[in-house]
Parts: sequence; structure tokens; C-alpha cells
Amino acid sequence: MRSLQWLTGATTPQKRALLTTSLGWMLDSMDMMLFSLVLVDLQRDLHMSATISGLLMSLTLVSAAIGGVFFGWFADKVGRTHALIFSMLIYSVFTACCGLAHSVVQLGVFRCLLGLGIGGEWAAGGALVAETWPDEHRGKAIGIAQSSWALGYALGATMTGLILPHFGWRAVFFVGVLPALVTVWIRRSVKEPEIWQQNAASLSLRSIFQGKLGRATIITASMNAASLFAWWGLFTWIPHFLSLPVAQGGRGLSIVQTSAWTIVMQIGTALGYLSFGYLADHFGRKRTYIAFLLVAAAIVPLYAHAHGPHLLLILGPIVGFFGTGFFSGFTIIASEVFPTAVRGTAMGVVYNVGRFLSAGAPYLIGYITDISGIELALSSISLAFFVAALIATQLHETKSHALT
Repeated sequence: MRSLQWLTGATTPQKRALLTTSLGWMLDSMDMMLFSLVLVDLQRDLHMSATISGLLMSLTLVSAAIGGVFFGWFADKVGRTHALIFSMLIYSVFTACCGLAHSVVQLGVFRCLLGLGIGGEWAAGGALVAETWPDEHRGKAIGIAQSSWALGYALGATMTGLILPHFGWRAVFFVGVLPALVTVWIRRSVKEPEIWQQNAASLSLRSIFQGKLGRATIITASMNAASLFAWWGLFTWIPHFLSLPVAQGGRGLSIVQTSAWTIVMQIGTALGYLSFGYLADHFGRKRTYIAFLLVAAAIVPLYAHAHGPHLLLILGPIVGFFGTGFFSGFTIIASEVFPTAVRGTAMGVVYNVGRFLSAGAPYLIGYITDISGIELALSSISLAFFVAALIATQLHETKSHALT
């Protein structure tokens, strides 16, 4: 098929880099979202309020921010593949440990530890793909890798739907140890990019806070904070919103329905990731990124006030398409505005400073839910999408940008 010739004709190192990052991000997503998918049962068994549940999510994001900065630096110093391997091992082991928790404190400790690994995945994988693929196809390749996050979310929903009704929430977390097996293949089959081997550690960390790089750091970190605030606030609470009884403001779907509706939403999400790559390679990164954020700002309140399972099923993929698809843009932009010598560190900083600043989103949405109901809480997220789009107007276009 001619439209896929850019992919089928790629070199073996390019394909392996793309597959490695895709697997890492898919399994990262699966492990991260298991908490949201079993939240109703967790709240009942461990006697957690929505506020405490949101606090645990926020603590995970704070630890992920710390892990992301560290592993971004680690990827620059030791290598992209080594950073991927260690981060995957950490989040795999401690996701499984969540199934052993018998108190909120124990669960919180395990969530913080798995967050360290989850935070390290993005910068290392994004740098690996960006440095392996040529300029004209970088957006499409990153779009494919980013779409694996949706597959991971859907995989988590599938596992939850199959396991939770029969074996309980603890068994769902035990499945989270599976990503550890993938690291064996990565260690044996994936090599470091040549451009990293030639430029490793030739610039200091200080350089990303100075001059043009400093400006890029401020813009990308702040727009990512706003967009991540919107994403975490929305998607960590959607499974709860769908399964919460109607009398409490939710939509009253069963466990199986919630899993099915979540999977359908992730189909839209995957298409959003993939489409962004093609659109960005054609129309440019900046314009496409802003458009996705503005549509997301408009569609979220409609979803939050939708009643009836069929309407939710229709709107879900649209929310996923625009409300998550923009992530491909951030990965592309962040990988192109920083040089190879500090790419991993810079991507780790801008993504995870943003993640740290947005970490309060699940807690805040949980708090608003307790006070004013989940419909208003989810609708308020629209403002964060709009702010992210406004900040993104300050970006410089990086289409056809050759990595240095």
C-alpha cells in the first residue's frame, strides 16, 4: 500500500525503535489506568472518598514527575534503551504490589513508587523514535507510538472487564507485572540511535534554561501543564463517571459496560494520535496542536452533560480523538525544539514540570465532585484545554526540522 510505504520501507533499527517505544507506552498506559478502572471497588473496600481517591492519583503524578526528570537525564547520560528498561521494570513491579495493599497508606506508597517508573517512559521513548526516524516521517512515526497509549488504556479496560467480576481488583493489579517481560527483548534487540552516540552529554543541563532554549522550555512546560491538567482531570475520572450510580450524578453503567465504553473511546483516541501525525507532517505542528485543543475544550462539557448510554458511546470516541490526540503533537514539538545532547533531559523536564504542576487535577476534580457533582467537575476541565491552546500560540513552527 503506497500510503504506508514510508513505514514498510523503514530500516530495521527504525522499526525496532518504533515497536519498543510503542510497547513501552502501551504497557505504561495499561498500568497507569488500572487504578481508575477499579476505583469504585477500591473505594468500597478501602473506604476511600472521592477526595482521597483523587489525592492518590495526584501523588502518583507527583512521583511520575520526579521519575520523569531523573530518567530524562538518565537517557542522555546512559542511553535511551537503558532508561526504558529500568523505568518499565519499576512500574511493572509496583503495579503488581498495589494488589497486595490492605490500607490507603500502603496503596499510596505503591502508587508513588510505580509513578517513578511511569514518569521515565515518555522522554526516553520519544527521544528514541525522534532520533531514529527521518524529518519527513517523524510526525507519523511518533503518532503511531503515541497511539499505543490508547491501546494500553483499552487493554487495561479489557483486562478489568474480564478479571474484576470474577477475581476482584487485586488480581487486576497483578496483571500489571507483565511489562517486565518486554524488557528482555529490548535489552537484546534495540540499539541506541547513532545521533545520540555522537552527541551524548556535549551540553550541560543549564543550557535548557538559557537563551532560545530557555524560552522553548518555558513555553512547552507551561502549555503541557495546562493540557495535562485537563487530561488527568478528565480521563482519570471518566470510568468513575460512567460507573457511578445515577442517583449520585454518574451514568450507572455496569462494570462490563464501563469497560466496553472505555474501549470504544480509546478507538477514537488511537485515531486521534495517528491522525495528528499525518496532519502535523502536512499542515505543521503548531496549527494542528492548537486546533485539537480548541475542539477538546468545546466537546468536553457536552460529554459531561450527556445522558443515556448511546449518546455517551457516540461522544466518547470524539472526546478521545481531540482530548488525547494532541499528545502526539507535544511529543513531536518537544523532540524537535531541543538538541540531541539534552533532548532526553529537556523532554523529561518540560513534560514532568508540566506533570507536577498538573498533579492537583485529579484531587481538584474529586473535590469539586464531592461539593458540586461530577458533571460540573468534568465540565470545568474545558478551561484548561483553552489555556493550553492560548499558550501554544507562542510556539515556533518546527515542521521539516532537522535534528541537531
